[in-house]
Amino acid sequence: VLVVGDQAREQERVERWRADELMRAGFDPASASELASRADIDLHRATELVDRGCAPELALQILL
Repeated sequence: VLVVGDQAREQERVERWRADELMRAGFDPASASELASRADIDLHRATELVDRGCAPELALQILL
């Protein structure tokens, strides 16, 4: 059973991983961090937009 502190640490780990994946895809650190913190934004959709040639700046506008 996860306690509140464990849940917060797990959420931080997930967000760090998501941000790392987004930066690897081409997003700048600030944009990656913003997207990573949003559970309503699909990580795979975000990286796919860039993989298909969408500029990260435009992808950010589309996703937000």
